[in-house]
Amino acid sequence: MLTRLALGLLWLLHLLPRTLRGRVGEGIGLMLMALGAERRNVVRTNLGLCFPQLDKDGRSRLTRRHFMATGRALADTTVAWWSSADRIRRLAQVEGLEYFMRTVDAGPTIILAPHFVGVDILAIRLSLERDAISMYSHQKNAVFDRFLVSRRTRFRPIRLISRQDGIKPVIRGLREGLPFFFLPDMDFGARDAIFVPFFGVAAATVDALPRLAAITGAAVLPATIRQGRRPADACVVRIHPVWQNYPTGDPIADTRRMNAFIEEHSRDCPEQYYWLHKRFKTRPAGEERFY
Repeated sequence: MLTRLALGLLWLLHLLPRTLRGRVGEGIGLMLMALGAERRNVVRTNLGLCFPQLDKDGRSRLTRRHFMATGRALADTTVAWWSSADRIRRLAQVEGLEYFMRTVDAGPTIILAPHFVGVDILAIRLSLERDAISMYSHQKNAVFDRFLVSRRTRFRPIRLISRQDGIKPVIRGLREGLPFFFLPDMDFGARDAIFVPFFGVAAATVDALPRLAAITGAAVLPATIRQGRRPADACVVRIHPVWQNYPTGDPIADTRRMNAFIEEHSRDCPEQYYWLHKRFKTRPAGEERFY
């Protein structure tokens, strides 16, 4: 019942005009920051590790901006969940859409989509253009799990593959010509992960990107999403150039390249990367835990 009530309240947000919706979203973010001591501490720990040059006040300001950006992204995501395709296109403008279409049409494509706060908007926006496959983690709440699946597949028959199903269904989909939306920049534990730097800190990172590219011959096409400065601004999905000479056959170097790309674009808008996640939860043997 509480989940359905929360979804009903979120549904109301998509009815609001863009500026008001953004302001309300920022307020929700600040409320979550005030009430969520554990997640607030996760964000501050991550920022302290990744931006050691910031003093305490600087980290506090960036923490506040991050929660505001996260709340605004949630409010805008309600448009992607419930509004028409035309309204979603107005919400998220795509730079390089023709390049995206040509790349996908040319052969197997892995769309590298890092966890910026609007990544759900990015995925639903690009799903308007092409069928695709993606991996997802089952939500503990069954009502919310069914809701997310229904939202992510409402325009096209997106093939959602549970992480528990492994990588073989992804390989089959790529070989069938379906682009694969891949979000590999989270700490999924030590299994199938290697430690490579992220902001100079060893981070457990799955090396599936270069392995999949090698097995399927897929092009790696990065895509990022950026909020505008003001709540009245549209989001911008940017399609980046396909990576050349990738993979190299060195999984450590190839995974480092992925983290370096994500780090570069996180530095441009540090409040918009998803710092709520315990990115450095898994530590190399003998290292102390951060959280």
